[in-house]
Amino acid sequence: MTTTTLAVLVPLLPFLGAVAGLLLGRTAPGFVRPLAVLPTLASLVLAVLVAARQGGDRAVDAVTELTPTGSVPVELALHIDGFAALVAVLVGCVATCVQIYSTGYLRDDPRYPSYAALVSLFTSAMFLVVYSGDLMVLLVGWEIMGICSYFLVGHYWETSEARAASLKAFLVTKLGDVPFLIGLLALATEAGSFRITKILGAVASGSLDHPTLIALLLLAGVAGKSAQFPLHTWLPDAMAGPTPVSALIHAATMVAAGVYFVARLLPLFEASQAAMVVLAVMAAVTMVGSALAALAQDDIKRVLAYSTIGQLGYMTGALAAGDRGAAVFHLLTHGAFKALLFLAAGVIIHAAGTNSLAAMSRMRGLRDRVPDAYWTMTVALLALAAIPPFSGFFSKESVLGVAEHVATGHTEHAPGAAGWTVLVAGLLTALLTAAYATRLWLLAFRGRGTEAPDHGRQPVVMNAVLWVLALPSLALGGLAFRLLPDWFDGHDLTPTLTTSVLGTGVALVGGIVTYAAWRHTTALAARPPLGAVAAHPEGDAALVEAEAIASHEPAYGDIAYAPDPSDPGRLLLGPLHRHAAVGFHLDAVYTALFVRPVQAGASLVRFLDREVVDTYVRAAGTLPRWLGAAARRAQTGNVQTYVSALLAGTVVLAVAAVLVATGA
Repeated sequence: MTTTTLAVLVPLLPFLGAVAGLLLGRTAPGFVRPLAVLPTLASLVLAVLVAARQGGDRAVDAVTELTPTGSVPVELALHIDGFAALVAVLVGCVATCVQIYSTGYLRDDPRYPSYAALVSLFTSAMFLVVYSGDLMVLLVGWEIMGICSYFLVGHYWETSEARAASLKAFLVTKLGDVPFLIGLLALATEAGSFRITKILGAVASGSLDHPTLIALLLLAGVAGKSAQFPLHTWLPDAMAGPTPVSALIHAATMVAAGVYFVARLLPLFEASQAAMVVLAVMAAVTMVGSALAALAQDDIKRVLAYSTIGQLGYMTGALAAGDRGAAVFHLLTHGAFKALLFLAAGVIIHAAGTNSLAAMSRMRGLRDRVPDAYWTMTVALLALAAIPPFSGFFSKESVLGVAEHVATGHTEHAPGAAGWTVLVAGLLTALLTAAYATRLWLLAFRGRGTEAPDHGRQPVVMNAVLWVLALPSLALGGLAFRLLPDWFDGHDLTPTLTTSVLGTGVALVGGIVTYAAWRHTTALAARPPLGAVAAHPEGDAALVEAEAIASHEPAYGDIAYAPDPSDPGRLLLGPLHRHAAVGFHLDAVYTALFVRPVQAGASLVRFLDREVVDTYVRAAGTLPRWLGAAARRAQTGNVQTYVSALLAGTVVLAVAAVLVATGA
């Protein structure tokens, strides 16, 4: 088969698997798991073959017109360069691992058939985004992922948290998609095509009249889909869904789509210095703010969610520095170790026998109970903290190296201000990332909280997936920058000495300081009584419950919330902790600026409709109703009454006739 045929089958097979899974889920439940795993696995194999044939050389292009539109044509087009080939392999690998893992994680879930079908559809949509050479077709995959995330995040719809989280994810991402669609239409109008190659040609020739406006409109959609400031608030709440879904969204789909889109059209953004500066500021605020928030969270999945937001900030920072190679390199390594982190967290949660039990304050003795999760999560956290020789070190240093290159004026692709912004924020985030990664490891595996119930060893299939993902988390970065330079536009991704020393140095400082703070708090804190609420370090026990509610901490039945007294996060953040724990009150700001005004407007409309419009309608019907009532009373059905009325009328008419005649 040709490369084009293989590429078409990559998104098609999971789509067919999703349709078959939905149709056979109830009538033939034995086919559900094979239909979930095998099409996705086949797509992974085909994506590897496509990547091998593409080989990092000239892009593979194929196109056929979908239908005549009368203006700008919409075409079924493929555009597979080295970036697309590698990202597709990542998507297939993570999706296959998630599907295999889910067969054990959700083995007793009655809604597993619909879940598996939605994951397959989600995967198919991301493949469509990756391979598409036409922006309108890309938009189809973009929006399918949005609706799939709505259903998957709300999988446990019996809980109010899942319902609210799914609705929030859908609305916030749609808030960014509206200007995104306007930007796509404006771009196609000025370029005369939705084809990516033709758009890039128009950018190169300077044919676009409003590149800054178009770039900023597109960035709004990217911020929503990739959870960048200020549209990142949906991602931490999305942890209410099943943990494998979190791994899929955070590692290979949905949030990766926005970064990948900017990488696809980077010359368009480079055509506007203002857009590059905005992208750099957005990345810097996202990186630092999310890292601070992660250091204050108690729920292990929310820590990882804020971590994803920050790592995506690194990717957008590399794009703001004008280097899509470094951005996609970090996207690949991050996909491996972040999928591992979430799936390892899923093993911990599954060991407790519940989906929501993820508070690190209640974890104790997990090192011996879940040894596979312990060792593999340790590898993933070292990669996240960018400690050499783990994969995250090489990709993160490539981002910092690019930023340093731009800051010192060695490139014209991005302004120097963007380089300095990304470099300073990146180093500060490296410090904070190592701090919250160390804190997570200490609290999860050496914590002193209330011990959760032991539900035995986890399914072999779940632990096996962890070890599969541990390999790229350990070695992908070191192999990629040596073996795959041609796949990244030929850019040298070797870490530079300056940023390597600075980045690794601040990461080690962050980890050591956090460990020292943990030792200090451990020495000072007394172990809290089992089932009792420990006194707050500031002497306000009520504040603990308030902060738990504000940060969406899960309920634990009849066992009261007991924070781990050895948590170093409060000591490190000080008075900033209570603000960081609730995401710096950004949700409250949105509620004040948007939610309450909309609710007030809705109340006003309802009042006007009921008290004004309905009043006129009721008044218009009053007179006919009175006339009808009078006529109804006259219709008695009594013949004598009718004859009497007839005679009375005759007399009246006769008298009137006499009077008229006499007057005449």
